[in-house]
Amino acid sequence: MLQRPGRRALLAVAGTACLAKPAFAQTEGWPARPVRIVVPFTPGGSNDAIARPLAERLQARFGQPFVVENRPGAGSAVGVAAVAQSAPDGHTLLLTTSSITAIGPVQGTGFNPGAELDAVALLAKAPLIVLTPPDSPIGSIQDLLAADRARPRSLHYASSGPGSTTHIAAELFNLRAGATLQHVPYRGTAGALTDLVAGRVDLMFTTIASAAGQIRGGLLRIIAYTGEERPPGTPPAPTVRAAGIDYDAGIWWGLFGPHGLPPGIRRALNEAANAALAEPGFARGLASEGALPAPLPPEAVAAFLAVEMGEMREVVAAAQNPGGLTLRIRADRRSASGWIDAPRRGGLTLRVGAD
Repeated sequence: MLQRPGRRALLAVAGTACLAKPAFAQTEGWPARPVRIVVPFTPGGSNDAIARPLAERLQARFGQPFVVENRPGAGSAVGVAAVAQSAPDGHTLLLTTSSITAIGPVQGTGFNPGAELDAVALLAKAPLIVLTPPDSPIGSIQDLLAADRARPRSLHYASSGPGSTTHIAAELFNLRAGATLQHVPYRGTAGALTDLVAGRVDLMFTTIASAAGQIRGGLLRIIAYTGEERPPGTPPAPTVRAAGIDYDAGIWWGLFGPHGLPPGIRRALNEAANAALAEPGFARGLASEGALPAPLPPEAVAAFLAVEMGEMREVVAAAQNPGGLTLRIRADRRSASGWIDAPRRGGLTLRVGAD
């Protein structure tokens, strides 16, 4: 989530090294049959927009079908678990987002992707955007902070679900800005955006691609980007950091396999994925999602994941303090009233809608 100087240098140096490799690693007898790429989210959106073009290029490279299989559920935990429990023979892979780092800390499962999966490739990175309705009095990060300080805990942000990238980005903002924004999760991005347009929630942190139609149609406006700078070709708006907040968050996509993946297969997949990222057509597709290629060798992907896990633990640790991380599940999205608080493991709060 949080982009630090050391990681940026790692991405720049290691990424250049990856793209410079002219040849692919060789494997014996693999793949022997079609390869599944499990995407632990519903069909459509940025995950499929990256997974399916990648699958086409891997199929062309290795001569076997690479089939994208959507297996959503439990904040991506269902699909992730299916891959982690698969045989580490290179015939089952996982394409997921940075939300994988939240499964253990936020859901309290103890899941550690660094120990239960093998990192294969880092594919792309993108900042998020902060959205409000065009008629909202919150037209900037400064407006947001002023409103929050005037009436603490009165502003509600939507997310695509507990533990999602959109959820954690907002909670990281709370942590860095000292804000008290309240969480209202949805089962996916579509419902969250619908309620944001209708004014049932106040704001949302999400990807550029997911809200492109609402932004073009004037139904929502970008008040800030969560990265260090605005991506090329996107609507003008300042960064959160420009408001004086030490904050830099985003989303990334990566390719993983079950723990114990043979090194030769892991290397071959990494090199093939990095070669796909170097193709202009693939890069244009990423740009349409507001993302940029982020190639790394397998070892560097593992190190990157370790840094991400550390930052996730930092955000969740803030939940141990009053006013920390809150998970909210709504029984009825038509209104934001009628919440019931109940204690939850690790100092988090589960709020169930009673209306």
